[in-house]
Amino acid sequence: MVRDTNRHFKFDWITIILFLLLVSFGWLNILSASHTGTTVDYFDFSQPFGKQLMFIFLNFVLIVLLLAIDAKFYERFSSIIYLISMLSLVGLFIFGKNVNGATSWYAIGGMTIQPSEFAKTATALAVAKYISDLNFNINSLKDQIQLFIIILIPAVLVLLQNDTGSTIVYGAFFFVLYREGLPKYYLTFGISVILISILALKFGAIITSILVLASVVAYHFLSKKKLRVYQSILISLVAIGISFGVKFFYQSILKPHQQDRISLWLNLEKDPEKLERMKQTFAYNLNESEKAISSGGFAGRGFMEGTRTTGKFVPEQHTDYIFSTVGEEWGFLGSSLVVIAFVLLILRILHLAELQKSQFSRVYGYGVASIVFIHFFINIGMVMGLIPTIGIPLPMFSYGGSGLWAFTILIFIFIKLDSNKINEW
Repeated sequence: MVRDTNRHFKFDWITIILFLLLVSFGWLNILSASHTGTTVDYFDFSQPFGKQLMFIFLNFVLIVLLLAIDAKFYERFSSIIYLISMLSLVGLFIFGKNVNGATSWYAIGGMTIQPSEFAKTATALAVAKYISDLNFNINSLKDQIQLFIIILIPAVLVLLQNDTGSTIVYGAFFFVLYREGLPKYYLTFGISVILISILALKFGAIITSILVLASVVAYHFLSKKKLRVYQSILISLVAIGISFGVKFFYQSILKPHQQDRISLWLNLEKDPEKLERMKQTFAYNLNESEKAISSGGFAGRGFMEGTRTTGKFVPEQHTDYIFSTVGEEWGFLGSSLVVIAFVLLILRILHLAELQKSQFSRVYGYGVASIVFIHFFINIGMVMGLIPTIGIPLPMFSYGGSGLWAFTILIFIFIKLDSNKINEW
């Protein structure tokens, strides 16, 4: 399965350079967020920055291995990779270690491995394999259902482990399916469910139902494409059902801490005392993160000079809130460059995906770009208070070996597939 890579050394170096820049700059910010003294021992493996440096060194071995393997291997064995990944998720219910309330880790010696991070790559490979099958038809309800099942299995397994953040990432595959021709009414339905849910929580089910009925009637009479009466009735009933159902889901299914985070985001709590307690409990990280970012100004306070970062005001700042370190120490300028680097990486992968001669490679490329985008969008939005607090790392930036290796595997499999496109005819 391994070939001489010298014959096909046509890797996309723009993608590789962007990846390496993000990993390197991410480590610098982990160093700032986790160092504890005036002098720094970079190889202190008891500290997050020392461990991350070790993960990065091991990462280069992983990159060489990924690029040395025959590109056809990833397509040929995608189903087996997916099956093994799902078994690793199931095994967590028996052998998993609970960390911060989520049973998402295997403890191996002194290290922990999070299989849900690697399951995203396995799912992207499985989706690409299924869609690229000669008998697949995106407009077939049977094929759509089977495709949704491939995506839902890991999402449900991860959700049952109380890892909501990783579960949401599987919504990224909607972009992939939409690119491959999934009917537009799925997009309309998905956006409508989100909007109706927010309105129902904010203003109540009755007011939301009235607004929905008014919107359906207005569309029926004002749109050039008229709805049939039964369609209008069906849409209204479904929307009203969602309006009342979301309240039940919010109160009976979601856990208290999840309810409180949504309540803070939508400003639902009316009791001032309870609201203040919620802010102290659930919004502390966010408030401190926003203070750190705003204190950075335009050019930032300087590397390892952020007072809120060195003072450890933001708990676990080297993980999900690593972007607040960028904001404080590198300012608006540095933050903008990080955002630009991520955007360029995502756009580059999408560009390469469109150049692929193989549908498998194209679909997988869109899966890679979509997963990176969802992580990037949610993490930055969370740190800046634009969306509810969701535990999700910033790709290549946040501390953690599982996250770094998983994104490396995700991206460099595509780099290998892209380098092999001249042989895909």
